[in-house]
Amino acid sequence: MIEELLILPAQLQAELAVMFEAGFAVFIRIGAIMAVVPAFGEQVVPIRVRLGLTLAFTAITAPAVAPILPAVSLAPTALLTLVAAEAVAGLALGVGLRLFTIALQTAGTMAAQATSLSQFFGGAGVDPQPAMSQILVMAGLALAVTAGLHVTLVELIVLSYDFFPPARFPDAASLATWGISQSSRAFSLAFTLAMPFVILSLLYYVALGAINKAMPQLMVAFVGAPAITWGGLAVLLLTAPLILPLWHDAFGLFLLDPIAVP
Repeated sequence: MIEELLILPAQLQAELAVMFEAGFAVFIRIGAIMAVVPAFGEQVVPIRVRLGLTLAFTAITAPAVAPILPAVSLAPTALLTLVAAEAVAGLALGVGLRLFTIALQTAGTMAAQATSLSQFFGGAGVDPQPAMSQILVMAGLALAVTAGLHVTLVELIVLSYDFFPPARFPDAASLATWGISQSSRAFSLAFTLAMPFVILSLLYYVALGAINKAMPQLMVAFVGAPAITWGGLAVLLLTAPLILPLWHDAFGLFLLDPIAVP
């Protein structure tokens, strides 16, 4: 009995060492993701909250990926390689997710420029942007969080070890191709979401030119400015329930298959 009690601390120490090694490697990757991930990594979220979220995601994810993680070596070269490789993998995933927030910001900026609302409450947030961008970004992030972003993010982290093996740097050429394709998809998505406002702007200016041609004495700018403002707000009211689900569907597809090239 006494011998078993003497062996128990050694076994516990070995198990805790393995657990902390796995937690350290996972913490590096999740910490890099949390630096830029939408919703949880926003600048308005306090650093202490982000650190707590990182620890929580680490505690959830580490037991699932511990069997495939290599042993953490205390050699400076091996330890530096592990930290750098995990940070690069986490930043790649985080930036891929952040591009969808940038797509909403770009769509809102295009919509605001097209409807002459680009300076309306332009500097209200941490990142100066038009009110339409603020509305779309906040609504999109709220939709993502309420739809279970925390659950799908854990699934993405676990899945990431299949295409970003631990302690190994991603292939630079493949990562560059992937990054370019994701950036292209983000801007394509932004233009698609802003298309109703671009069409409205085109019709407005064509109609304004026709009215000015027919009635040169009429100050069409003073008559048309309130109309385009009202029209932009009305289109936002009508299209936001359609824009946000389209954005969330694209966001969800990325979470399910982040390495797919569109």
